[in-house]
Amino acid sequence: MEPGGQLNMQELLQQAQAMQEQLFNAQRELAETEVTGTAGGGLVTAKVNGQGEVTGLSIDPRAIDADDPADTAETVADLVLAAIRDASREAQELQQEKMGPLAQGLGGGGGIPGGFPGLGGA
Repeated sequence: MEPGGQLNMQELLQQAQAMQEQLFNAQRELAETEVTGTAGGGLVTAKVNGQGEVTGLSIDPRAIDADDPADTAETVADLVLAAIRDASREAQELQQEKMGPLAQGLGGGGGIPGGFPGLGGA
């Protein structure tokens, strides 16, 4: 291998190491960031971290009708799903904001269908 070729390889390795560090930092930041989704005018609130994992759920007592438990259960279930979807959408936007530039730097496209590989958690 020519001496010039070795320098290029070393530069590539340094760039790869810097990119890996940026990726690690972005993943850590996503894991530590929480977003909130709501449904039913705030009757149900879901918290999701930047990796898409549900970290909290709150149901306002006003969402519960003691006179109609069956209907209440169905309504609350729908509100919980809607709040989680809302928070998950926020988490995806956050992932795109943090990871999109890194994916482009790795030669990927701007959009990351299904999230970024490796964000599934341990």
